[in-house]
Amino acid sequence: MGRFGGFFNNRWLVFVGAIWVQACAGIGYVFGSISPVIKSSLKYNQRQIASLGVAKDLGDSIGFVAGSLSEYLPMWALLFIGAIQNFVGYGLIWLIVSGRMPELPLWAMCILVFIGTNGETYFNTAALVSCVQNFPKNRGPVVGILKGFAGLSGAILTQIYAMIQVPDQAAIIFMVAVGPAMVVIAVMFIVRPVGGHRQARQSDDSSFMFVYSVCLLLAAYLMGVMLLQDLIDLSHTVIIIFTVVLFFLLVVPIIIPLYLTFRSDPRSPLEENLLPEPQKLELGKSSQSGTESPDVIFSEIEDEKPQEVDLLPANERQKRIAHLQARLAQAAAVGAVRVKRRKGPRRGENFTLMQALIKADFWLLFLSLLLGSGSGLTVIDNLGQMSQSLGYDNPRIFVSMISIWNFLGRIGGGYFSEVIVRDYAYPRPVALAVAEIVLAIGHFFFAMAWPGTMYVGTLLIGLGYGAHWAIAPAAASELFGLKNFGALYNFLTVANPAGSLVFSGLIASRIYDNEAEKQSHMHNSLLSSPLLFGKMLDKPRLVEETLKCEGSVCFFLTLMIMSAFNIIAVALSMILVYRTKVVYASLYGKSRS
Repeated sequence: MGRFGGFFNNRWLVFVGAIWVQACAGIGYVFGSISPVIKSSLKYNQRQIASLGVAKDLGDSIGFVAGSLSEYLPMWALLFIGAIQNFVGYGLIWLIVSGRMPELPLWAMCILVFIGTNGETYFNTAALVSCVQNFPKNRGPVVGILKGFAGLSGAILTQIYAMIQVPDQAAIIFMVAVGPAMVVIAVMFIVRPVGGHRQARQSDDSSFMFVYSVCLLLAAYLMGVMLLQDLIDLSHTVIIIFTVVLFFLLVVPIIIPLYLTFRSDPRSPLEENLLPEPQKLELGKSSQSGTESPDVIFSEIEDEKPQEVDLLPANERQKRIAHLQARLAQAAAVGAVRVKRRKGPRRGENFTLMQALIKADFWLLFLSLLLGSGSGLTVIDNLGQMSQSLGYDNPRIFVSMISIWNFLGRIGGGYFSEVIVRDYAYPRPVALAVAEIVLAIGHFFFAMAWPGTMYVGTLLIGLGYGAHWAIAPAAASELFGLKNFGALYNFLTVANPAGSLVFSGLIASRIYDNEAEKQSHMHNSLLSSPLLFGKMLDKPRLVEETLKCEGSVCFFLTLMIMSAFNIIAVALSMILVYRTKVVYASLYGKSRS
């Protein structure tokens, strides 16, 4: 029983369970396959489908309730609530679309889409909060891998549906309603924070490298499978084989907790060494010997220490600060110094959401995320129209490719940002600045519309956008603590639809419609010319295309604006880097020494 108990409480088992949750949590990414079924069954027009899309985006991003409940409820309760919402929302939609229930008005359908999609905010919150708390020293890889699987879940669910291959088109809605709920309920007692695992083990690095290898293999495999299915008419048997291999790749990570728990040789003492006990000068810890805690007199240290102390190597800096703190503590004990009590937490300690909202660092992170990820999401949402305006007949290949690059961006963003903080003790937001430079270049390539730039732009936008959602949540947990991470993370997710609303709703759509109208007037003026009287019979066909814009001019100005705003986002990220150097030096300086 000891071995099995250790297996159940193994943090790597929790991580693998969270991967499975995230692999089916991206319900919103399947909406592009669901909406045509709803449109044809309920005889909706494009405006009505767009309303459902807005409800989907809101449900996907508004996670305040999930974030707040994560502070009070166990993780299994969060997962169960999310599964119920997912099942009820999309289950009722399936009953309506399949004719088993009377048709509801559009506003009621929007509510059902919101409820069903909002379930994934509970999945995301439970998975991320549990694993970030279980792996406090590996936040970048953990967030990157989990968010990567969430981004890839659309491709995974689509492949499973291709295997089912039933004549009823509404079956995909049934699969979205039942499939994720079943997986989440099956693992809801596994995905949770587990105690006693703040241990620095040599096996962690090799375990993460194994997971990274599986991720890269999975991305390459899905890319190849999607290309084959798009270019070749495969038999149902081959599709089943492809899907079985996909399941195998998803299950493979379970090897890690099995090996760590049931391997025959005992753990070496080196692996079992606990992380260094927090020093008395560490943020947020109380002194055991005195009435004044170190966080109370920390503000005095900031006032008294010379500026050159921050430039010293980690060991020397810690010695100097410890010596100064000892002097201040002694002076406070004899009454020579009146200690100032600082109100509220400092960066690196546990903030509530309201405490974080009054901090400049939080808004720098939020605005940088809004400009970067918001512009990337705008390209993703409009990729079909962008490719069609440039003359590509099949936009699905670009949609599939950007999904894979988004996945790899999340994986790579988590990995490289972790190298920055662990090997160099440098602020993680510098990786955010690099991702925004990549996005700025990607927008520029799309705007130029040179031959082949659709492929290059898709690569850059996918990588840059995906990296944001591995880097920003990890940085938020470092600067504002783990205790209320669920609420902080779900507030940051609002940056995604907010940025998309600005760039897509207010800028891209207006410029696109304006250019389409210009082209329409040009076509109509040509038709009205006496020299072209013989072509007047073609006028009805052209009138149908008056709202369609063709050429690079359709998105040129939008893309250049977004490229410029990403440069502003780089500046915001670098300001955050400058402001948080001391915090990251205190968090990761010891691990380097």
